[in-house]
Amino acid sequence: MRRIAIYPGTFDPITNGHLDIIKRALGIFDTLIVAIAVSEFKNPMFNTQCRVEMAKSATEYFKRVIIVPFDGLLVDLCEENGVRTLVRGLRAVSDFEYELQMGYANASLNKEIETVYLMPSLENAFISSTVVREVIRHKGNFSHLVPPSTVKILKEQLCTSSLKA
Repeated sequence: MRRIAIYPGTFDPITNGHLDIIKRALGIFDTLIVAIAVSEFKNPMFNTQCRVEMAKSATEYFKRVIIVPFDGLLVDLCEENGVRTLVRGLRAVSDFEYELQMGYANASLNKEIETVYLMPSLENAFISSTVVREVIRHKGNFSHLVPPSTVKILKEQLCTSSLKA
């Protein structure tokens, strides 16, 4: 039986921390669906299409990763794909509190859903999309925080039209 999990998030943008969690998850699961949430309420810096493009580019060498955008309840995406396991990354205690609450909320909507929490390596533990967006906004060097393909996309300004002022 194939073990499939979903790693959901906004990935605004995808970071080296996200890639770290993806690599760890691939050590456990046969296939990992990276589900990119539309998340209009979070007011993402990059539009969904751009975030999908960055994620696909960053994970192109992982044969067992599938990138999909989604809008709606995560448990519905799980049901549509026959998935019963979610992967979430934990960097700090503050992440744990939020992720625990979300895990319970998802379990209340579908009792078959399990959430697996993975920690990134120490070198990536401080990286968040929020930090990267702030560095980008202030025109700082973000190349050590995101995958090389994401740096290239951002520097080529393929996503410039999706940047919000």
